[in-house]
Amino acid sequence: MNKFFKTAAIAVLGLTLSGAANAQSALNEILSSGVLKVGTTGDWNPMTVRDPATNTYKGFDIDIMTELASDLGVELEFVPTDWKTLVNGVVAGQYHVTGSASISPARMKAAGFSESYISVEIVPFTGKENAGKYDGHDSINQPGVKIATTLGTTFEKLVRAWYPKADIKVVEAPARGYQEVLSGRADVFITSNIEGSTLEEKFGVVRVKGAEARSPTPIAMLLPQTDQVWINYVNNWVKVKKAKGFFEKNKAKWGL
Repeated sequence: MNKFFKTAAIAVLGLTLSGAANAQSALNEILSSGVLKVGTTGDWNPMTVRDPATNTYKGFDIDIMTELASDLGVELEFVPTDWKTLVNGVVAGQYHVTGSASISPARMKAAGFSESYISVEIVPFTGKENAGKYDGHDSINQPGVKIATTLGTTFEKLVRAWYPKADIKVVEAPARGYQEVLSGRADVFITSNIEGSTLEEKFGVVRVKGAEARSPTPIAMLLPQTDQVWINYVNNWVKVKKAKGFFEKNKAKWGL
């Protein structure tokens, strides 16, 4: 094969592979179907909150996905999921992207992430009536202290690592750790500073005195791990929206 035909063959092969990659991308599926499918739990206030009466969603994440769908020029469809199956859903193609989730090594083994646009820290909370019982993390890590957490969340893993001496109660979604504390079935729960501030205002729970925030973690959208075309689109979209101030305005709207 002479040099000219060899070069041409390589060019054709490159175009073929590029076309195949594009054809397999979620981006092409979204544009051809006219629908962006988003997996969301609907139970992380103020990020994503589902109204069961109307089956509608609101929150910081919901505004992000609405903006993404608008810029893509497609309709938006929310696919209900829960924390223990959040990664499996994006891997199986049940949705094209998820709402915000903590970036963790375990999740990175199976799924890709977008660029981060907000970070969280994790803190323990208790009921107002128990505010004087605890002072610092060591006071929580004691036999007889009941700590509630939700199965499949990053909170579950942190609770087990931070408080091995305590009595850990794991509930399954849609149940949440804070609900166990409110009902008196548990003493403490942990959550992000983002959700915690909302729960303080709404239910009167209080942050455990002397317990510093731990595990600062960036959060981002989950995406199919091998779909670099779709990942590139979303990452560049995040960069553009950051530059235009969209995320800062949305944070201010939701008190973040």
